[in-house]
Amino acid sequence: MAIRTIATILIVMATASTTSAAGGLRHKVDSLFVIASSGEVKYQDLAAGAKDAIAAIGADAVPILVDKFVTKSARERLTVIQILTKIGEPAVPFLITSLDRPEPIVVKRVAWALGDIGGDAAAAAPELARTAKDPNWWVREQSLRALGLIDAAEQTPDVIQAFTDSIGQVRKAAVVAAGQLVADQAVEKIVHMLGDGFYGARLEAVEALTKLDTALVVKAATDSTASGNELVSTLSYRVLGLIGNGSAIDVLYLHTSSPDPRRRAAAAIALVGADPLDNCNFQDAFMKSETDPMVRVEVQSAITETQQQSRE
Repeated sequence: MAIRTIATILIVMATASTTSAAGGLRHKVDSLFVIASSGEVKYQDLAAGAKDAIAAIGADAVPILVDKFVTKSARERLTVIQILTKIGEPAVPFLITSLDRPEPIVVKRVAWALGDIGGDAAAAAPELARTAKDPNWWVREQSLRALGLIDAAEQTPDVIQAFTDSIGQVRKAAVVAAGQLVADQAVEKIVHMLGDGFYGARLEAVEALTKLDTALVVKAATDSTASGNELVSTLSYRVLGLIGNGSAIDVLYLHTSSPDPRRRAAAAIALVGADPLDNCNFQDAFMKSETDPMVRVEVQSAITETQQQSRE
């Protein structure tokens, strides 16, 4: 029998024999947590078993674990979240009440844990929508992340509202959540986010759009290729390339003949990404006909990159 398996059995047996009293429970959880969260070599084969043993205690261990969220140790914080995720749905009621804790760092981490629990934490959605408006931006960020992960469709308006948050990381979390919630009603607003001042929000907007209604996205992205904001227009081409259906490809081909060299380059690069093996024989024809040297350099760079990726 593997050492880890034996260690797990011994830990669980020890836990079962000493968790009848409340004081004994806290002492046992604390003792196991030292092993579960330790990076020391001597505990290496015991850490997984200690996490399982605490998780086996279930809901009774949750208040003790939440108290540990005040830690400054990243290892301890992650260990708490891992154990709460193992406990799953039984942990949710106390975690919901913990969203009222006065310490922002605890509320942030409770929201993080609820997100990692996922669909089994759906009951937390209304409270997470409230904390998504918290004065502390890191609480808002984790609350929005959780709303997306638990598939809180009824809170979609709260997620969309956060697109205008003053903090880039919060806007990024909102866009990610909108994609996870398949917020088709927000397509045009997410396209607008392609011009966001925070690069993380822009890139997540591209990803989110690929998850939404294809026809709506192709129309909105096509319209936005004419935007005066170069970020919006360039990333709209990228979205069309990632979608890569017939309608999107038709738009990109049309725009490779644009009188604007920036739009030609963006459309051609998107086509290279949509068809990296050049099954349509576009790349050679475009490079032979293109007269702008900068456009040629940009498109050739994209071709070279896709070729390298296909060989890896």
